[in-house]
Amino acid sequence: MSDQVEEFRSRILERKPLRLKGGGSKDFYGGPLQGEMLDTRSHSGIIGYEPTELVITARAGTPLAEIESALATRRQVLACEPPHFGNATIGGAVAAGLSGPRRATVGSLRDFVLGVKLMDGEGRELNFGGQVMKNVAGFDVSRLVTGSLGTLGLILEVSLKVMPLPVAQATLRFEMPQDKALDALNGWGGQPVPLAASCWHDTVLTLRLAGAQAAVTAACERLGGERIAEPEAAAFWAALREQTTPFFAGPDTHGPLWRLSLPSVTPPLDLPMPHLIEWGGAQRWLRGAVDAVQLRETAARAGGHATLFRGGDKAGGVFSPLSPGLMEVHRRLKQSFDPYGVFNPGRLYPEL
Repeated sequence: MSDQVEEFRSRILERKPLRLKGGGSKDFYGGPLQGEMLDTRSHSGIIGYEPTELVITARAGTPLAEIESALATRRQVLACEPPHFGNATIGGAVAAGLSGPRRATVGSLRDFVLGVKLMDGEGRELNFGGQVMKNVAGFDVSRLVTGSLGTLGLILEVSLKVMPLPVAQATLRFEMPQDKALDALNGWGGQPVPLAASCWHDTVLTLRLAGAQAAVTAACERLGGERIAEPEAAAFWAALREQTTPFFAGPDTHGPLWRLSLPSVTPPLDLPMPHLIEWGGAQRWLRGAVDAVQLRETAARAGGHATLFRGGDKAGGVFSPLSPGLMEVHRRLKQSFDPYGVFNPGRLYPEL
């Protein structure tokens, strides 16, 4: 593997713009793809897995499916359920920073990143964090890298905290309009209910419970609703995670896909387009053509922000514009890690 790392270093030291690529499963996400491709898939393999310590370390090009398969043998999981969207690698998953249906109750992918090994724009191998939570102190660069879309450096290795598979799970469905669903979700969120995921779409609220058998059984009896058979439920949550449900059909058919991050108590938005709501009301997906400036202003008034997730015209920017102060922080970070502008130029913001 050292030869592969040296090849990466030589490419970086040419100081030409590089497009970092793992499985390519998230090429749609973020700004335009620019630069010569640097494929990380040859730098793969699980380096260490300590089930009793709840930590796994792997090289960036390791398929996400390979990691999940290894964890399954010990009844452990990546609790935040990062999506695959195809042949995802662990490096690409961390660079994108996306999380699945359980994010609202267990935390985001960033919360599970214990450490990373990064190659910066000078070709140096830098280690941040570690393999236990107590190693994290001060400015946590390993988590800063998560979601940076590869703009700060080339991820070489990642250490992640893993969790035991829940002992029991159950999925319930309820018929209710959006406003009632939001009220119910926020009410349950403040009660001792073992919530694990939620999804509202087209007057149907689907709720997943997970935890101790007694807690799940008691919650099912208390909440009511229609209990869904486990095979059907598993297929539903997998499809939601991978965005293969009808709502998430291709942009050519249903228009661009927007993701809004809002306070969970935000009332229904008065927008004439299909909605799908996750994370107890905190993540709202909108499908269809919309004025980007107006949508972002609506999200900002509610205390959140809007991202053009798939499709659409990226000329207006994929992510909500940053304030001048925050943009200056981003510029300084970019300059510190990538002074020659090698890594994924423009992928996060055009200025970077």
